[in-house]
Amino acid sequence: MYKVILVDDERIILDGIANIINWEMLETTLVGKAANGMDAYQLITDLQPHIVICDIKMPGMNGIELVSKISVKFPSIHFILLSGFSEFHYAKKAMEYGVKHYLLKPCNENQIMEAIEQTIKEIHITEKRESHLKELKTKMDTVQPFVKKQLLTELVTSKKSEKKTLAYYERLFHINLENKQICVVLFHLEGEFSYEHLFMLENIGNDIFENPILSSNIGEYILFLLDQSNNQEDLQERMEQIRKNFYAVYEMDMTIAVSSIGPITQTKKLYQEALECLSYRFYLEEGSIITKEDIQEDQETDSFDFDELQLFLQIKSGNWDKVEKEMDEVFYQLAVKRDPIHLTRTYVIQLFLAIIQTCYGKKLPEYMGEIPYLLEAKSIQEMKDFLLRHTKDITISYYDKHKSSQTFLMEKIKEMVELEISNPALSLKWVAKQVYMNADYLGKLFKQETGEKFSSYVTRIRVNRAIDEIKNTDDVKIFALAEMIGFGDNPQYFSQVFKKHTGYTPSEFKNTN
Repeated sequence: MYKVILVDDERIILDGIANIINWEMLETTLVGKAANGMDAYQLITDLQPHIVICDIKMPGMNGIELVSKISVKFPSIHFILLSGFSEFHYAKKAMEYGVKHYLLKPCNENQIMEAIEQTIKEIHITEKRESHLKELKTKMDTVQPFVKKQLLTELVTSKKSEKKTLAYYERLFHINLENKQICVVLFHLEGEFSYEHLFMLENIGNDIFENPILSSNIGEYILFLLDQSNNQEDLQERMEQIRKNFYAVYEMDMTIAVSSIGPITQTKKLYQEALECLSYRFYLEEGSIITKEDIQEDQETDSFDFDELQLFLQIKSGNWDKVEKEMDEVFYQLAVKRDPIHLTRTYVIQLFLAIIQTCYGKKLPEYMGEIPYLLEAKSIQEMKDFLLRHTKDITISYYDKHKSSQTFLMEKIKEMVELEISNPALSLKWVAKQVYMNADYLGKLFKQETGEKFSSYVTRIRVNRAIDEIKNTDDVKIFALAEMIGFGDNPQYFSQVFKKHTGYTPSEFKNTN
């Protein structure tokens, strides 16, 4: 059972949460409650719970201060913070201390339970990761003898005859390798990694491949020699399982290259073939499994055809969804065409320059300074991510400009409605004429920005104005009120509209009030 402590200076909330949550169903137990940060700090120090549900605004020591102190002393304790809307800016500070769950008051039972469930899942993942690491590290004491690794290294890198090398180790280990049909599998981790990652990857591979002929790390790769004499059909499945198990612990992806099948005496040739496959990860997605069939060049390649002008127009319109689709199409065509890498790199750089010059010239020097990243990108996916990131910034900046101008326009229209509320001619067409806009477009824009039709908005404002007049004026006449709020000389229609919105006629409302 996971231990939980509640902290809130409002007794009704503290007791409410304590009583409403089914702690046992969540595999938790409530071990303590505190009404302020100081008491909570001592309670947490004494009981060391797994989860603390805590209010932010408290006397003495607030929730953020409590989190900062506890995170230093007990970093494994998870916090769920509660706060009113006005304190929501504390969320950013809380996240700096690793707080992932932040609930706005008032929050219901389901929200609190969901936050607790998510926190428990995070604890499970951490425990599983620590358990898995502990299990894998114990295998370091029983790592394969260095001599077997040396065999594989010599087979793929030495200038000596493979037959002589094999004969020596066959005698040494009393095994027969010469008649084996094998394939070479290379694993390359994406991103930054250490020797520990390579070591763990090799161990996972040895388990799932079920004692491969040989395995070793050569430079930045992990290499396996697999017995394919019986043409194992589950090789793909095993490689996927290795990737899945490794990602579960380290959240790192990898690219896998597989050679064709050949005699073990051709290990060096098969290794070079696998290296060639691996080099094509520039065009394939990170995390791909690349075989010889994947890198066969087509006899004819399609010409590259892309409308860059359409991309620029979508950027300027601030439409990120369409921009993203256009960018996907660009890089899809580049990946399919598979020109020499230097040509692809040159085109992407030219496209990036065109985007920043045409669409956002003011920040041109800043963006120009990032071009070296494109020159060093190891894959077309890295180049795509780079362009998507910067193009999104540019597109959103245009969207914000459009959005701010629309918001300003809506505020001006609302002010106009307030000033012209007594004008019977007040309508969408009348307002559109004042701001020199198309009435249909203005109506759609108003609905998009405010969530209601212009006519509904005007009616609501008029009814609210009428209610204020009835409440604040002792002897208001209905016909005068109708004229005052824009219904002209039609008090009967005014009464119908008023009743539809309030449930009373103006006279009934006046008497009730």
